Amino acid sequence: MAYLSDIEIAQSIKMEPIGKIAAKIDIDEDSYEPYGKYKAKLDLSILNRENENGKLILVTAITPTPAGEGKTTTTIGLSDGLRKIGKKSVVALREPSLGPVFGVKGGAAGGGYAQVVPMEDINLHFTGDFHAIGAANNLLAAMLDNHIYQGNALNIDPRRITWHRCVDMNDRQLRFVTNGLGGRINGVPREDAYDITVASEIMAVLCLSESLSDLKARLSRIIVGYTYNDEPVTAGDLKAAGAMTALLRDALKPNLVQTLEGTPAIVHGGPFANIAHGCNSVIATRMAMKLGDYAVTEAGFGADLGAEKFLDIKCRVAGLKPSAVVVVATVRALKMHGGRAKTELGQEDLVALEKGLPNLLRHVSNITEVYKLPAVVAVNRFPTDTDAEVALVIKKCAELGVKAILSDVWAKGGDGGTELAEEVVRLCDEGENNFSFSYPDEYSIEKKIEAVVQRVYRGAGINIVPAAQKQIDKLTSMGLSNLPVCIAKTQYSFSDDMTKLGAPEDFTVTVRNVKVSAGAGFIVVLTGDIMTMPGLPKVPAAEKIDVLEDGTMVGLF
Repeated sequence: MAYLSDIEIAQSIKMEPIGKIAAKIDIDEDSYEPYGKYKAKLDLSILNRENENGKLILVTAITPTPAGEGKTTTTIGLSDGLRKIGKKSVVALREPSLGPVFGVKGGAAGGGYAQVVPMEDINLHFTGDFHAIGAANNLLAAMLDNHIYQGNALNIDPRRITWHRCVDMNDRQLRFVTNGLGGRINGVPREDAYDITVASEIMAVLCLSESLSDLKARLSRIIVGYTYNDEPVTAGDLKAAGAMTALLRDALKPNLVQTLEGTPAIVHGGPFANIAHGCNSVIATRMAMKLGDYAVTEAGFGADLGAEKFLDIKCRVAGLKPSAVVVVATVRALKMHGGRAKTELGQEDLVALEKGLPNLLRHVSNITEVYKLPAVVAVNRFPTDTDAEVALVIKKCAELGVKAILSDVWAKGGDGGTELAEEVVRLCDEGENNFSFSYPDEYSIEKKIEAVVQRVYRGAGINIVPAAQKQIDKLTSMGLSNLPVCIAKTQYSFSDDMTKLGAPEDFTVTVRNVKVSAGAGFIVVLTGDIMTMPGLPKVPAAEKIDVLEDGTMVGLF
């Protein structure tokens, strides 16, 4: 049987005008700014509404594999499913980065009959938010280097500049560069680097800001380097925050689009979860809660990354409390965690499945036992999954006191997500919810890292290299140890070694670099071989993307 591609499905659906989508959640014409027929920017005044906030649903997943999990697809399908059972739902998602779109992953607007549209726009330039973030980031870099060139009144040490330029593309050639060459008129020579835009602190700042004034204050606090006297230098010191805020003024406003079934969708911000905090903006999440009785959002990669950062950073900073958590899994991915090759996943294998199930069970127990939140497992079913395999997953989840429900939203849209929606509603109303963080604010930086490694990853402990310990000591002396930690590590394992699949034990996580994102308000901890600028694969997804003579786009997922 031939299946339509995601882009073919998206192109076959007639979208509703954005005004009709806005009306579904009581947004009048004065509260949104259309970007064409099917997109709009939402006014921040919506946050001032006095109605009671809706319930917040977090969708996360098992440790990702090349077999796929379908987290975004499930998030969208669940929101459609809630509408199908008569609930007023709004879905809140991150914006895709051009790096993965043109690299390995392809599009990131859901899949099958659970997508947000217009998917071509969302996956590419959308409303220009990422371009604005990149421009603000690189304006700060330009003003920093210009300050040094023009006399360096702040006494900045060029060897201790921590601010990188950025571009929203996977480009390994830019990981380490030397600039300012060609004589005095062309700047001061120094070593530099580029990050991908979604790893920029500007992205984190935008996604954690609560207002325009908060955005400006956070931008001012960004530390760009240190003086010869070992004092931090900020964007505020460089008088850059006002101009950066001007570039980000419209980008701070969330974007309204729709699902294939016309459910309102807010898509805004997009920090990576393996190298940043992996959640959409606080403003978008709060707006979804203002506009719907149920706000369904997602966090990137597995629950050890996106969900941990959503709960320990975003919820802590914004004072949010989820009402329920959905953990997405596939039989195929669990068999890979059990040692089965990707080419063999179509065959029933209860032995490999049982070996891989501890990965799912660890994520679930983290949600219910560490964070003390009610959870449900969504089994994203594939045609090759057998009844015996599905029954094994359901049985093992039941032993933890968690229900596992088949989700068929890829093939059926909202109709395939109604059972999951019913369970989510039940958990919101009846589930035991004693939400707590994995560590308290007063822990030292070292103890916070260790708490995440031991309580969430279930590792034996941490190994802090001497250079990283020196950085921790410096940040502690600056009075920054009260900040939460944002641990950057591989998405493919609970450990910092991507080859350790399943549920590894007795491993040690190596901390090799620690730095502060003072504007965002967290400590960044780099582990293992994690990099903030990905590279393209041997055969990039970009090679398959094209535009036909009539303007129709093809090959985008």
